Amino acid sequence: METQADTVQTQGYRVPFVERTGMRTLEHERGYAKLLMPLEGNANHVNVMYLGAFCVLAEAAAANPGISILDTKRFFPIVKDIAVDFHRPATSDVTAEYRLSDAELDALLESLETNGRATYVAQVPMQDADGVVVATGTVTIKLLSHGWSGGG
Repeated sequence: METQADTVQTQGYRVPFVERTGMRTLEHERGYAKLLMPLEGNANHVNVMYLGAFCVLAEAAAANPGISILDTKRFFPIVKDIAVDFHRPATSDVTAEYRLSDAELDALLESLETNGRATYVAQVPMQDADGVVVATGTVTIKLLSHGWSGGG
């Protein structure tokens, strides 16, 4: 059975700053995203991944699963906050993936319809080319109605 969430029209959000990083989508489906941030162009002065690149990667990996269910004519996403916990330097490309369960997606949609807003917190592990977790992002994503008037 097809639901409203299956038939809504979603759009990608273009952010030129993000595009300049060279980050690319490896996998994307309803409630799931796997992304890659290349080291080339995103290394700092000691040739390890720059903090800003980790932030962009964590933000995009966390936001895309929520965006995948939005009717973008009615709703939009924003990042409320983000933190990156480093575990070791990344000297290669870095990947991140995040998934929201069907139950979580349903709850987000219900909150959007009822309250005009929904929030989730994503824990996003980021791995180097050897599969070692080099950092973890904690990202709070808010989904809001275009008619939302503030508060909460």
